[in-house]
Amino acid sequence: MKPPERFPADDPREWLNRSRSNLAMAVNRIPGVYLEDLCFDAQQAAEKAIKALMIKRGIDFPYVHDLARLLSMLKDAGEAIPDDVGQARKLTQFATITRYPGIDQPVTEQQYAKAIEIAEAVVRWAEERL
Repeated sequence: MKPPERFPADDPREWLNRSRSNLAMAVNRIPGVYLEDLCFDAQQAAEKAIKALMIKRGIDFPYVHDLARLLSMLKDAGEAIPDDVGQARKLTQFATITRYPGIDQPVTEQQYAKAIEIAEAVVRWAEERL
């Protein structure tokens, strides 16, 4: 399989490429991989998709994992945030608490499925706007 075309770091298409890459890792379950790690990739997919839109709109963003904060910045800039995309705030926990052993309970199948659903919605939303 041919890798996607690369773009400069300040090009929203490169951020969307990286978003799709994280989403591909999140949905392709490999034996022995923790659901927490797959949810981290789902969170990263949503985060990078959001930041791709921010770059397109000329919004300087902080390098944080707080998706509620990033979506709020987009909303303040006039971007309408659909309800399913707003659910991305729930993914923030997967960029922080669940990344390290012993800090939280293991992710359940239901939580994993919801994380994928949310990440896919955010990536689709960003793709439609780029």
